[in-house]
Amino acid sequence: MTEMIDLLIQGASIVAFDDAGTEIRDGSIAIAGNRIGWIGKADESRERFHAKDTIDATGLIAMPGFVDAHFHTAQQFLHGKLAAIRRRGQLKDPVWSRYLVPFESGLEPEDVYCSGLAGYASMISSGTTCFLEAGGPFPDEMGRAADEIGIRGRIALSTMDMDETIPRGSRFTTEEALKKNEELVKRWQNHPRVNAWLSLRQIMVNTSELTRDMSALSKRLGTPIHTHLAEGTYEVDYSIAKWGLRPAEYMESLGALHHHIHAAHSVLLSLKELDLYQSRNVSACHCAFNNYGMGAPRVLEMLARGIRLGLGTDGAATRGSLDMFEVVHAATVGQQAVAGTPYHVIPPITHEQLLSAAIRGGARAARLEQQIGSLEAGKLADLILVESTSPAQFPNYDPLITLAESTVGPNVRSVIIDGRVVMKDRVLLTVDLASMKQRVSRQYHVLMNRFEKAIA
Repeated sequence: MTEMIDLLIQGASIVAFDDAGTEIRDGSIAIAGNRIGWIGKADESRERFHAKDTIDATGLIAMPGFVDAHFHTAQQFLHGKLAAIRRRGQLKDPVWSRYLVPFESGLEPEDVYCSGLAGYASMISSGTTCFLEAGGPFPDEMGRAADEIGIRGRIALSTMDMDETIPRGSRFTTEEALKKNEELVKRWQNHPRVNAWLSLRQIMVNTSELTRDMSALSKRLGTPIHTHLAEGTYEVDYSIAKWGLRPAEYMESLGALHHHIHAAHSVLLSLKELDLYQSRNVSACHCAFNNYGMGAPRVLEMLARGIRLGLGTDGAATRGSLDMFEVVHAATVGQQAVAGTPYHVIPPITHEQLLSAAIRGGARAARLEQQIGSLEAGKLADLILVESTSPAQFPNYDPLITLAESTVGPNVRSVIIDGRVVMKDRVLLTVDLASMKQRVSRQYHVLMNRFEKAIA
């Protein structure tokens, strides 16, 4: 007797990214509900299963979807804007306080909802199936957009309770920040795909009281904290001048560096801070588009130490693409420059090794390694199908190397999240983006005018 299932992906080259390094040519994936029920050869699947829906994946490569481990939903409509300011020779540091926070402060709830639809659609179209939001305004609108479009994610509220130069709309009292964060986590705790994390924006705009109390709240709720840490020289200099400690050392002194901390960027780390990351089981995110402009990221050392390291885009504001394949390419080249060439090592890490680290590391950073990050029976059905027959991808001698060295987002043909086909043959199936684009077209000049006044 054949087994009834919901979806059968048939005829794909499967790269599972599991512990065994499973790769199957002409393979099939059986999906029941929102989970993978079976993986094996296509010939066997034809006799074993009867599916409500079947995808002919001949000529396609199946792999787990990406986790974008550091993303700013609310900055989506700054796409290209900062680059234009830089082109005019007018961009000034630090970018986050001069441009990003003022932009976020001028947004309305519907702007964030539209930002979410646009950003998450871009993610899905390039193979990302889960995102970790850094913290921004109106996180419930992010959740609404993520729910509708079908992506998996962790939303968060930006929290700043210090620095009078921060616009009032983005600044809370310490009590407000804690209360709003806890309420957000509880509102979204039962959603099957979209949940909320706590957030600390950055040590320059968070009081020690908020950092300590948010740390205690994370332990009480069992919820991670997404923060920026060791991002730039300005942060290191600030921390040393104010507390006589480097950023991670300062967090440690407050008892706030522990396994619930997810530290984005983590570029300028001393050996002592690396030791702290390792011993406290902190997770980190390497944003390869931006991190090499801040310093020499210690990616290889983190991987060698077993630190939970994901990769992320950092959102569309600071570099337009949300393509995680491109992030992996940039990270690989960057590690050659900072950890290979100076020591006459070629290559210190290969494209396929870093792609594997990104897939599995992203799942670990999301605290979801038991659910996603590899294609295995019992895990959630979050996967993508990549074409391998276009001129850029052909011939497909080794599917893993094809994925690692030549694949980019537009090569992604179909995306399945939580067992549901959300994109098929490059067509998004869950929402019609036309109304969002119409609203943004009407609102865009208002947003940009408001932004120009804020940064003048």
